[in-house]
Amino acid sequence: MPVIRIGHSPDPDDAFMFHALNAGKVRIPGFDVQHVLEDIESLNRRARTAELEVTAVSAATYALIHDRYRLTDPGASMGKGYGPILVAREPMDPARVAEHVVAIPGSHTTAALLLRLYCGDPPVIEVAFDKIPRAVLEGQAHLGLLIHEGQITHAAMGLVKVLDLGQAWEKETALPLPLGVNVMRRDLGEELHRKISQGLRDSIEYGYAHLDEALEYAIQYGRGIDKETCRRFVLMYVNEYTRRLGDDGRSALLRLYQLAHARGLISEIPPIDPI
Repeated sequence: MPVIRIGHSPDPDDAFMFHALNAGKVRIPGFDVQHVLEDIESLNRRARTAELEVTAVSAATYALIHDRYRLTDPGASMGKGYGPILVAREPMDPARVAEHVVAIPGSHTTAALLLRLYCGDPPVIEVAFDKIPRAVLEGQAHLGLLIHEGQITHAAMGLVKVLDLGQAWEKETALPLPLGVNVMRRDLGEELHRKISQGLRDSIEYGYAHLDEALEYAIQYGRGIDKETCRRFVLMYVNEYTRRLGDDGRSALLRLYQLAHARGLISEIPPIDPI
């Protein structure tokens, strides 16, 4: 049976979304699924060469690969008044961020794009996302840009929030903040696109219908967080926009690309044509 490779992050929210596909609870008819687990910046890089048939990528990266990949309608990660956060060892005026070194989880992440949209062009160092708190605490960078569960757990690590980029986005746009999307290679064709999207949607709906089971699977990828933190984090980012982008989800993606294009951060506005 032919294989479809699906790339996604080894994180609780992605694990929750893909649990049913991974466990064989739902299927993509006529295909076996091979899961490729890598951090989001690694997946962003692989998408630049269109290696995987289906992959999660940062919303920012879709602007660079839209000629080869198409958006799936299900599977987006969007914040509603929350998103990546900037943290430091001590309180800092957000207006001074551009003067300090920031540890970022990758130059092609949406978090890095938002940093440039809202904080100018500070000097940055790229650090694996789960090593950023330590980089700040040890003084390798003045600030860290946190994604994933670090948005919830940073205070317990002794870090203070300087700026929530999700709140800044909501204040400016009143829209959800698009962070991650799932994409499929355009050369697969529309019939297979529909099968893939339906399989992903079925997997997400299975997770909602079997919440405890899916969360028990997801917590394996939580890097030591407790069950309640895992549940909170998963339900922050597996939400109504994950099930269907809808008008607000599409508008949010378009606004992100319009703002980035106006600032010269991307060369063109990609098509918003999910299926």
